[in-house]
Amino acid sequence: MPESTQILVKLTPKASKNAILGLEKNLLAESVLKVNITAVPEKGKANKALIELLAKHLGIPKSHISIIRGAKNRLKTIEIQGITTEQLNFL
Repeated sequence: MPESTQILVKLTPKASKNAILGLEKNLLAESVLKVNITAVPEKGKANKALIELLAKHLGIPKSHISIIRGAKNRLKTIEIQGITTEQLNFL
């Protein structure tokens, strides 16, 4: 069975540029990856842009990344197939 990793992402849509800003701790002391996206949060455009940005940064196909929780919220749980937590070099 292929490896997979789940990460929390705090998405900011309608930003001035697409960027992965890094990790911060939330109130529950969980690590949250902050990401800015230029796309608007309408009809899934911001979610699609988030998946494209992460796939490009990690060098994996977009089909390996899915939003498993929070599709309509700023705080999302992302699952990445075929990669371990240790391989997430951007964290």
